[in-house]
Amino acid sequence: MKKIIAMLLALTMVLAFAGCAKTEAPATTAAPETTAAPATEAPTEAPETEAPATEAAEAAAMTHEEYMAAELDTEVTVETYVQATQSWWDGKITIYCQSPDGAYFAYNVACSEEDAAKLVPGTKVAITGFKGEWSGEVEIMDGTVTIPADGDTFVAEALDVTELLGTEELIAHQNERVAFTGMTVEACNDAGDAFQYNWDGSGAEGSDSDLYFNASVGGNTYTFVIEYYLCNAESEAYKAVQALKVGDVINMEGFLYWYEGAQPHITSVTVAE
Repeated sequence: MKKIIAMLLALTMVLAFAGCAKTEAPATTAAPETTAAPATEAPTEAPETEAPATEAAEAAAMTHEEYMAAELDTEVTVETYVQATQSWWDGKITIYCQSPDGAYFAYNVACSEEDAAKLVPGTKVAITGFKGEWSGEVEIMDGTVTIPADGDTFVAEALDVTELLGTEELIAHQNERVAFTGMTVEACNDAGDAFQYNWDGSGAEGSDSDLYFNASVGGNTYTFVIEYYLCNAESEAYKAVQALKVGDVINMEGFLYWYEGAQPHITSVTVAE
């Protein structure tokens, strides 16, 4: 009887140990769930470094060739040099710019009055805006201008393009500082006037009117403009055109602006002796 009882006790203890082993098994299999997967993915936050933005900023300034190759209505950034400006007004200014590799026309870019006073010929500037076109004139629109603290200076020499007038090669010098020599003043209207106020004669002396006049070379006649907000009525260029007579032979300098063809903005006019 004692043997039977002893055998039953031994069997009970074996079963008890087996039961304990099965209840603890889930704890060992559950262990892998405590591994912190999100912690191992933490390095995915590393790409938040600013390196790409810095590289973009360094590469932002375009060469003139890259600027001309850019699509219209795309954002552009150039570093260039002021050659002249139109009058500052209402937080904006129009700038004639040129670098050794080409020229730019920045139309009504945002600029403080304080900075506008610093935009003297030769001043280095950075301009960001959108490349646009108006009747053939390629320009930077809706832009802003800044002045680098350590900028150098550059003033372009006027390139004589008289022989290029009427040729397809002329547009390659759009917006550059240019010269025209040995040209003859022609009548600009049916009245035989040497100049007129505004393109259609609608202006008058004493108003903020542009001056339009014609000059010929090689049997062809071309139109030139004294832009009032570039050279106002008190400027030597404005007064020189007011004094012109049909038949005068003149030399000129200015910027190769484009409007349905070449229509230079003139800044200097002298009668040849």
